[in-house]
Amino acid sequence: MNNPPVPTISREYASEAMARIETAVGDIIRGKTEQIRLAVACMVAEGHLLIEDRPGTGKTSLAKAIAGAIGGSVRRIQFTPDLMASDVTGVSVFDRDRVGFSFRQGPVFANIVIADEINRASPKTQSALLEVMEERQVTNDGFTHPLPHPFMVVATQNPFDFHGTYPLPETQLDRFAMKLSLGYASRDAELDVMARPDGHLLIDELEPVLPLGAFTHLITAARAVAVSESMRHYVADVVEATRQHADLRLGVSTRGTLVLLAVARALALSNGRGFVAPDDIAMLVQPVLAHRVAVTIDAEMEGTTAAQVLTRIVEQVPVPRSRTVAQRSA
Repeated sequence: MNNPPVPTISREYASEAMARIETAVGDIIRGKTEQIRLAVACMVAEGHLLIEDRPGTGKTSLAKAIAGAIGGSVRRIQFTPDLMASDVTGVSVFDRDRVGFSFRQGPVFANIVIADEINRASPKTQSALLEVMEERQVTNDGFTHPLPHPFMVVATQNPFDFHGTYPLPETQLDRFAMKLSLGYASRDAELDVMARPDGHLLIDELEPVLPLGAFTHLITAARAVAVSESMRHYVADVVEATRQHADLRLGVSTRGTLVLLAVARALALSNGRGFVAPDDIAMLVQPVLAHRVAVTIDAEMEGTTAAQVLTRIVEQVPVPRSRTVAQRSA
């Protein structure tokens, strides 16, 4: 059966709709405008989002607020050391009426899945999300069960040096389109939170500012944003530099290249543009690529971080000067 065509929407509507989501989330998470903007762009690009920071900095609140602002089903999974893979994806149970086994869906069968403290689960349980995040399906007993559309994972994790955490493997990290860190709230934001009678109540009462159908239109509109040949070469140059850099033992994968372009399209759409600009790429290099690369042991011993290497790469790679797409899209 062919899917019905998705109505097109104007760039102005798309930009305004994304701004409404950002405002709704900003009413919950104060003082984190840039992180919220990046998170919304990640969601419109159909990317999975990983939020890493210390306990109590608002990771789960941000994940809940983003999910609450977008219409659709939302499920939350609290990852713990004793969580099993079947607790995430689902399990086959014996049905007496049918005299056979039937599949009981796990909590991943939702439009937005909040994987809270994902790195507190064992590596075996973490691996249950590999197929889910990449193929957007669950395979059980030889049968494939598709997940709802759209489908996105918003995961939170504590830093690796905290007790009871398991580092996410590179294959798992590569499936997250973006990794963000919130940091501590500013003094003004802290005062604002203290003035609220109950901060959690605000999240529970958050109504979707965009129905699921309209959000699907945003996804389609982002895919239609143009990427010029010069911009594709620019992205390829940045990616190739990560693979050749002496301080990196792991460069950006092809998946990372495609994700960078997808999120750049969504970010351009939020600005009301129909084309990707160099500033979009430069703004996304850190949140989209930093968790996909790994520094060498020697560089790590010298205190060099992946973020520092990526900053140098962005400074060294020539920025395209072509304005062909901008003139055509204006």
